[in-house]
Amino acid sequence: MKHSTLSRILWLGAVTGIAMAGDPVPAPRPASAKICLTCHATPAGQLRGTFDILAIPSSSFQIKLDESAEVLRYDKAALKVISDEKGATLDATLMNIKKGHEVRVEYTEKDGVKTATLVAVKQAVKLAASDTVSLDEVQKLVALGPEKGKYFLFDSRPAPRFQEGNIPTAMNMPFPAFDKLVDKLPSDKQALVIFYCSGKTCNMSPGALAKAKKLGYTNAKVFIDGMPGWYSKNFGVVAPKSFKETFLDKDMPAIVLDLRSDVEKGALKGAVALAPRNTMELLKTFPPAKLKPPVLLVDQDGGESARKTALEIARAGYPGVNVLEGGFNAWQAAGLPVVQGKLATKVAYVAKPRPGSISNEEFTRLANLAPEQRKGALILDVRNPDETKDGIIKGALVIPEPLLSSRLADLPKDKNLLVVTHCSTGIRAELAYHLLKERGYSARFLNAEITIIDTGEFTID
Repeated sequence: MKHSTLSRILWLGAVTGIAMAGDPVPAPRPASAKICLTCHATPAGQLRGTFDILAIPSSSFQIKLDESAEVLRYDKAALKVISDEKGATLDATLMNIKKGHEVRVEYTEKDGVKTATLVAVKQAVKLAASDTVSLDEVQKLVALGPEKGKYFLFDSRPAPRFQEGNIPTAMNMPFPAFDKLVDKLPSDKQALVIFYCSGKTCNMSPGALAKAKKLGYTNAKVFIDGMPGWYSKNFGVVAPKSFKETFLDKDMPAIVLDLRSDVEKGALKGAVALAPRNTMELLKTFPPAKLKPPVLLVDQDGGESARKTALEIARAGYPGVNVLEGGFNAWQAAGLPVVQGKLATKVAYVAKPRPGSISNEEFTRLANLAPEQRKGALILDVRNPDETKDGIIKGALVIPEPLLSSRLADLPKDKNLLVVTHCSTGIRAELAYHLLKERGYSARFLNAEITIIDTGEFTID
């Protein structure tokens, strides 16, 4: 009962909800992802976030607003979609919206159910060819460096994004603070000035271009593909302090590869030893490129060995590959922490779990208990009847996800009870989790594929 990606979409249900008497008043939910607030206000009746999941059978979809999510129903006869990628039908157009793409949604709300009336997919920024530079041009300039290439490169993204990785030689000039940072611009208003941001739909670098032109800069350009375009074929750079604050201090997972032969003076926490000649062999132990694991290359001085190896990994299909600026010398000079001892020789990357998810191991332990031993916990199967007929976990309560909002009364009254949801792929289980959390339940969900047979036995992929 494993499904293709399309099947997962087609099996997905939608979260809806009607407030119940006695439910706690939920905290105000955001109407916009933080990044959208940089350029836009979000009036009542609208949401701005990134497209996440489509549920065609129940005519609904989910969008993400940073760490929260909103699920909206839609009427095929009434929904309007504004998108560059039109399909033959409304459903086909919705299916063309890529996961993570920015969208603006207008909706009506009745009895706690949001119904989308318009979905505007953020379109690519349109600039005159004379106002843009290509990836090839930027690559050639970066290879020369600012002095020989005679250019100034500015990253218009907010500082936290810049700290995760940026194009080599770039300076951070966040668009929201542009007017306060104009002293970063060159005094020569005929100099080549290039701005970039988060890609073809991002308005920050075009906004910086417009401001620069008003200040009299006659040779200002935008690298429209931005950081995603750069990462598609190249490596970025990260300053030592930025890596510490963005990854180590926040316990964010990353693959750190140390190319030095002498590590007696210590290394970055979690570093894996890599002899450059063994790069392709080590890549076999990497997680799939689709997980987009952050990768950091560390050599002694941020020199040729790190750059060459980073480029090799980037061209193997891994976006988000960076070189530590100044290498270990710069890390040490900044007084940043190191660990002693022998380094690992294999990559062991575990992606940060989605908020609310339960580990496969923890779910397995719980599900293998006899139902009467699951004190304080309930397994909730939110699959459809045609799936559950093949088998369910012993003692699990079955409520198809599309019906959950209308059948909350079937759940135990004790909201301190931990409700662990699962479906066949994890998608509907996550939607059920959001609904339960909004209604005040303690909940978690299994974010994995699970197959259950008629004996109640199961396997998790």
